[in-house]
Parts: sequence; structure tokens; C-alpha cells
Amino acid sequence: MLFRAFLAFALSAFACFGQSVEVKPYTLKNGMKLLIHEDHDVPNVAMYLFYRIGSRNESPGTTGIAHFFEHMMFNGAKKYGPKQFDIEMEKAGGRNNAYTSRDVTVYTDFFRTAALELMFDMEADRIANLALDPKIVESERGVVYSERRLSVDNSPSGLLYEQLGATAFIAHPYQWPVVGWASDIESWTREDLLRYYRMGYAPNNCTVVIAGAVSEAQVLELAKKYFEPIPSHAPPPPVTTKEPKQNGERRLVVYKETQLPLQMIAWHVPETSNADTVPLEVLGALLSQGRSSRLYKRMVDGQLALDTQCGGDRSLDPWLFTCFIAPRSDVVPSATEKALFEEIEKMRSETVESRELRKAKNQLLAGYYRELKTIANKADFIGNFETFQGDWRKVNGYAATVEAVTAEDVKRVASAYLTARNRTVATLIPEPATQGGRQ
Repeated sequence: MLFRAFLAFALSAFACFGQSVEVKPYTLKNGMKLLIHEDHDVPNVAMYLFYRIGSRNESPGTTGIAHFFEHMMFNGAKKYGPKQFDIEMEKAGGRNNAYTSRDVTVYTDFFRTAALELMFDMEADRIANLALDPKIVESERGVVYSERRLSVDNSPSGLLYEQLGATAFIAHPYQWPVVGWASDIESWTREDLLRYYRMGYAPNNCTVVIAGAVSEAQVLELAKKYFEPIPSHAPPPPVTTKEPKQNGERRLVVYKETQLPLQMIAWHVPETSNADTVPLEVLGALLSQGRSSRLYKRMVDGQLALDTQCGGDRSLDPWLFTCFIAPRSDVVPSATEKALFEEIEKMRSETVESRELRKAKNQLLAGYYRELKTIANKADFIGNFETFQGDWRKVNGYAATVEAVTAEDVKRVASAYLTARNRTVATLIPEPATQGGRQ
């Protein structure tokens, strides 16, 4: 008890008096935004490039094209040919990666400070001069198609999640999967790719975060040399479609040859920049974070489920708060569903005790401060807060925002969003393998 009280005090004090993440912002003449964070603890640099384009910027017939470009951007440009980006990076002792979401495509580079100019040169080359060689396009089309089969068609959780999104959304582009529909992957044309590349990979559609052992003057000199000459283009058109209010529960069932059932129950919630996002994060922690959380004790300790998790993702437009449940093999999904809804109703009708609320806040704050220990995570935080919250400075206000959440806030957001009319219930039912397939 004494240790817990001390932890609560320490986290609260850190939230109020901890060191801030200092960033020096700069905008190039072509509209590219730079966010520079100096950290000289180690002689390394993290460079994260956030392109504000994802699957929400696609249209029927071209779904999955954002994810496809995540692959193509490593397949050669004018100065650095196919696979040279990876080769040169490894020679310099660095590593890279990338990810695509509904809203952004992000490229991550981690390297020693001595390779800083090389990285500017290589990134500028693929921003301005990406090669779309037809043979490589077809090769990567096959790779992306294989990735879809692995992550969706042959994955019970991937398949159910895809169907959940397609059912929960009827109008907004969030209804289609980031990896794309299979028929669209087969059908993109080179003209589709060129149009998407020019629209999405314009410098004025990109925020570059550089964190590590650099100086502002050094970064600006290289940015003006390599990035500023790249001409800007018209950015992606705004996504104006708004998802209509859901006025009744939606249900779907998927049958698949697998061992165990799965459940995903989702409710529509606001976009990340909304003030209710952090209270919803606290709500998610209360429900499912750690062995003392409500759903863990009710379902896992209660022998109803093997695992359960609740929460949401960053989003530019209203998205979903989702509870994932893996029922035990001897438990019917209706039993875990009933238990979940009973726990949700308690959150809606009862006030959380201060001790339980404190524990949930501590968990969120501890995770936040752990993430800020590395330059890579700081670069990711800075870029995500700039993109989804509209201001990188909110990185430094996150802890105070968590601290400000009250028990009434938790009860309010549970009552406002976690309603029967606002939910979509997706259930995967196992079926035995049959010779020759289904009849």
C-alpha cells in the first residue's frame, strides 16, 4: 500500500514538473514542415516522415494503394536504384521501417549522426523521383496480395476485424481495410499509382521529425539543400463524407475453420483531437489494462475468456472504441458478451472509486514516460501529436490531461458512447475442417 501511494505521488509530480520535450519547428518554402528535437545522450538520430495520406484518401477501385506505396518507396528512384535504400542504410549501420494506417503513411529511419546527410539525400530522391518500373510494380503487387492472404484471409482476427469495419461504417472511407480489397489489388493501373504518388508524396503533405544528436543549424542546412528544391503539389482533397449516426445495434457472424471463437464489439467514438479521447483511454485502462482490471478479473480469472482488451486507435475522423474477447473453447460467445455488457453498464451507471481511477491513470502515465525514454519513440510521439492533435506541443500536456480526468468524466463518456444503439457486435464461430471445402 505504501509503495502504491508513493508511485501515485511520483507520477503526479512527474506529470507536473517533469522535463518537457523541446522541439524547434520550421517550415520550408515548399510547405514541408520540420520538427527538430535535440537529444545528445547517444550519437544517433531518428528521422520520421509523416505523410498525411492513408486508406481514407482512397476510393472504391483503388483500395490498398496507400499500403502498396509503403512497399514501392523502397524499390528505387533516380539516384538510388532498387533495394539501394536498404543497402546504403545497412552499410551506414542504420535500420528503417514503415507503416500505413487509415490516415497516414510513416517512414522511420534510425541511424548514426554521421549518416545524416546520406539520409536526407536518399529520402529526397524517393520523394521527388520514385521509379514505378512495371516489373517491380507487378512483383510488389504479388507481395501485397500475399500479405493480404496472410494477415486477413488466413487470420481469424484479421478477417473478423476487416468485417467489423465494413459493418460499423456504411459511408465513411474507414469502412475498407488498409491492406485493400483483393479485387482492387489486382486492378490498380500505373496511372492510378502515378496520380496517388503525386498527390500524397508532395513535400507540403509531409511532416519530418528529426530527433537525436543533431543541431538545428545542421538540419536546416541539409533540409534546404535536399528537401526545399522539391516542388509542392496539390494535397489530397479533403475527406468530406461523414459517417451517419448509428441508431441500432449491428451484428455479423463469420464462420471459419479455426479452433477458438473470437469476438469484437465496437462503438463509434470521436476523432483523436476530441476532448473525450483521454477519458476514453482511462476507461479502456479501467476495463482491460492489467490483471486487476475489471474485464480481466471478470473474464480471465472467471474462466470465461483467455484474453480481453479494450481501446481505440489514433484517427483524424471519428473511429471506434473496440473490445476484443477470446472466449475459452468451452464457453459460448453469448456468455462473454453478457459479461462484457454487464461491466459496461456498471461503468455507465456507477462512479469509479478514486483508488481504481488512480491506478488506471498511473498505468497510462507510466506507459507514456516509458515511451519517451528513446529518441525513436519521441519522434513518433511528436509526429503523431502534430498530425492527430494538430500541435506537437500537446505531447507535453498529455500527462496533465490524464491527471485532469475525473470519475464523472469516465461515467459520462461511457454513457455517451458505449450504448446498445451505437455498437457493432462481430463474432467468429469455429467450424471443423472439411475435405473438399464447404458444401
